[in-house]
Amino acid sequence: MAFVRRVRTASGATAVQIAEYSDGRQRIVTHVGSAHTDAELGMLLEQAGSMLADPSQGVFDIAVTPTPRVSALVTVPDGQGVLDPELRTRVGRRDEPGRVVSTDSRLLFDALAGVSTALGFDVVADSVFRDLVISRIVEPTSLLDTGRVLRDLGRTPAGYATMKRTLNRATVGGYRDVIAQACFAHAVSAGDISLVLYDVTTLYFEAEKEDALRKVGYSKERRVDPQIVVGLLVDRRGFPLEIGCFEGNKAETLTLIPIVKQFQTRHNLADIVIVADAGMLSGTNLRELDDAGLRFIVGSRVTKAPVDLESHFRWHGDAFTDGQVIDTITPRHGRAKAGASDPMVKVEPVWGPEREHSWRAVWAYTAKRAVRDNRTLTLQEERARAVIAGDKTARTPRFVKTTNGSRRLDEASLTRARRLVGLKGYVTNIPAPLMPAREVISSYHDLWQVEQSFRMSKTDLRARPMFHHTRDAIEAHLTIVFTALAVSREVQARTGLAIRNVVRQLRPLRSATIAINGTQQTFAPVIPDPQQAILDALKQPWPHALNQ
Repeated sequence: MAFVRRVRTASGATAVQIAEYSDGRQRIVTHVGSAHTDAELGMLLEQAGSMLADPSQGVFDIAVTPTPRVSALVTVPDGQGVLDPELRTRVGRRDEPGRVVSTDSRLLFDALAGVSTALGFDVVADSVFRDLVISRIVEPTSLLDTGRVLRDLGRTPAGYATMKRTLNRATVGGYRDVIAQACFAHAVSAGDISLVLYDVTTLYFEAEKEDALRKVGYSKERRVDPQIVVGLLVDRRGFPLEIGCFEGNKAETLTLIPIVKQFQTRHNLADIVIVADAGMLSGTNLRELDDAGLRFIVGSRVTKAPVDLESHFRWHGDAFTDGQVIDTITPRHGRAKAGASDPMVKVEPVWGPEREHSWRAVWAYTAKRAVRDNRTLTLQEERARAVIAGDKTARTPRFVKTTNGSRRLDEASLTRARRLVGLKGYVTNIPAPLMPAREVISSYHDLWQVEQSFRMSKTDLRARPMFHHTRDAIEAHLTIVFTALAVSREVQARTGLAIRNVVRQLRPLRSATIAINGTQQTFAPVIPDPQQAILDALKQPWPHALNQ
């Protein structure tokens, strides 16, 4: 008669075997497996009990630790198996098999938490804050709904009141300062921070009234809702370094200096290059950056080209070659002649710090930009003609001139615009010996990195603080978004994949918690090769990427 027995092995595991008495001795019929935990032992006993009850079972389908000497096929003689009474309570009833208690995506949580730790964010020492950051990466939602997301990630979430206290703690405890220090340390170790990129965006609120922070201001989307202005400083690869929040009616040009000075003071920096788009091109900004000993590269407006390139137009006309670069000077104060190049001199002047009334200007021409600019001008001309003819009613468009109530096409302005197609300008205070013109251009074009970071913040992380109303709550929310952006950027750098793609691939990998014989154990999912490659990449420091 067959029975189940347990044997303690030399390694400390518990072997589960099916044995029988033969000639007064116990003979092992088969070795079911070796258990290292109570849950594994319960499952092995369940398996052994099933074998005794149904001798036709011949294949093991449980993840256990078999010994190399044991065959996977099992036969119980004569079907006369019985269960050792000592083990009956452990095995349980035959009609109560193991049950799946829950499944979760803890694999994804652990992977993102590992990246956060690698960035040094554990210095905050606040597990609830970390959970809020990872939840925002995986599925941005309200604070009230965050518990659902965290439970799906295998976490036991804090209560709603605790989460709200964490937001307050993030503000009072200066979490943003700590995270910014960690971001800077990582950026220094991973690359070059001698050049940083700056841009601004607006986040609006569906609120009826303004307050001290949320105010109606300039909006590229032409909204009239209260908003805030957010400035972001990133390194060359888009990794966030500093973030700031301003009143919704604050001019974008007035946000640059406070953020840069905050960054410079925090890290005791003396010589860095600030890159910003043409929206930051104000005389005050450039003067203050220069007075602080900082270098800058900002986009220039095409309307400044006639003054900057007056010498070129005099000696060469409208002729440009594809890829041509002109290194010259531009007045510090608008169209003032002081600081402008002399059109009577054919050779372009070389800028140096001794030129107190001018900055260095670099202009580049590309045929591709010229085609695009001409197409845009043609559409604007057609729109202007349609408005003049009365075929369209709209606000006065470009190239429409109104005189004594009558409208006509502004031929002079259109001709002047056609003359400047294909040109893009850059203003800097970096001498040519330190940075050649083409390097100035390529450095400026890195601005797409900060633009992408803003897109990630607005779309992937849903940065708009629609559920927060006080300044402290809004600032705490932006701290979470800033931290989540840093983790997301690092995930992208390590894998070469967008953060949404990584979440989409890893979240379906569900770990299962199984209850059997009074014990529970969680089992990891089977991981396909593509997803395993992502997990391996996340464990590697940048610049390891799947597409490299």
